[in-house]
Amino acid sequence: MPQLTTRTRRLAGHLGNLTMVAVILACAAYLLPSLLGYERYVITGGSMSGAIERGSVVFSEPRPVQDLEVGDVITYLPPADSGVTTLVTHRIVEIEPGEQGGAVMRTKGDANADVDPWTFRLLAQDQPVVTHTVPAVGYLLIALADREVRMLVIGVPAGVIALLALLELTRNLAALGQPSGQGRSTSGPGPGGPAAFRDGDRAPVC
Repeated sequence: MPQLTTRTRRLAGHLGNLTMVAVILACAAYLLPSLLGYERYVITGGSMSGAIERGSVVFSEPRPVQDLEVGDVITYLPPADSGVTTLVTHRIVEIEPGEQGGAVMRTKGDANADVDPWTFRLLAQDQPVVTHTVPAVGYLLIALADREVRMLVIGVPAGVIALLALLELTRNLAALGQPSGQGRSTSGPGPGGPAAFRDGDRAPVC
């Protein structure tokens, strides 16, 4: 029983440490890019396969629009008349001066046969440009966006730790309820008689 309790305590400690490390890493991955000035996007399509695979996380650094060049990969929202309502991460293949000032751009996915069927202008002063890519991590972020998956990933380890802690508490309470003198001899030496010895004690040698 003591050996089982020791193993249980060690297992609870290891699970607690792993959970803490996982939480710290998740918080760092979530907060650090924004603290360093990066924006983070998850690639859910395959139009940039070959350069950026589906499930990757890309980190984009804001750059002045006038400094953009052909070949830059940007994440932007296409114009309303394009029919596309989600952000697109594609490569700039054309930059032309606009009639009303600014630049008119066209993009293309590396894995697509044709350029995107729209042109656009960037109205903001800065535009996120992809500078770093981490493959496959996006699948984890997509999974964690689901409430049930979050409960499974976070709730199960937390429940195991709570159960092990409850078992340890029960064992400690049971130990406190035992008589303190259980298993020991309570009789003292009689008048002129020999002293009583517990198991393991050694009698003096005369």
